[in-house]
Amino acid sequence: MSASVPADEALLIERAQRGDRVAFRALYERYHRRAYAVALGVVRDPADATDVVQDAFVKVYRHLDRFEGQAAFFTWLYRIVMNLSIDRLRRRKVHNVEFDEGLAYADEAPVLSAGSATLGAPVAEALRRELGQAIDAALERLPEHHRAVLILREIEDLDYEAIAQVLEIPKGTVMSRLFHARRKLQQALGPYLNDADVNKPGLEAVSSSEALSDSSNAS
Repeated sequence: MSASVPADEALLIERAQRGDRVAFRALYERYHRRAYAVALGVVRDPADATDVVQDAFVKVYRHLDRFEGQAAFFTWLYRIVMNLSIDRLRRRKVHNVEFDEGLAYADEAPVLSAGSATLGAPVAEALRRELGQAIDAALERLPEHHRAVLILREIEDLDYEAIAQVLEIPKGTVMSRLFHARRKLQQALGPYLNDADVNKPGLEAVSSSEALSDSSNAS
């Protein structure tokens, strides 16, 4: 395998390819939470995200012999998770299935104005919840290809090269989609940001991305 695969992981993969279920379980334990976060960020439904992860690892198990280590294992896994997530979204749209928009949100929400620190606890909590709901709604309105790059970059912290490998698109396309996704998210969250902050370069990559991570990990 290539140098992109850590030695301990390469050993697990080789053992799993020989049918070692303990080794495959170790790979599952290492990556299933991150895979779930990616799936949830795309499909926005906990039950669907769980199904996607299960389907993804079944697919990985069945086709593990095809993995040659030319890219990192997580890149290969994320590609499968992302494809399954997008397929599920498309089936949902075709069948016009309604899905739950109400996710629980963590108490910490970084995207609050500096002045909100002086607010009473009940008011601040209400604002945090309202912001979380706004982030979730904004994500659902993003086109699936924009949502995909945003999740991989802002939540999973993948670099452009890794995202390009996962989505099988050019690096330039990744950068373009990410730019537009961030801008759309920033515009959607504009009412919740300080007027001064809205015009700051990189706001969408700092404040909004932190809140995005909180929103996705809240379930």
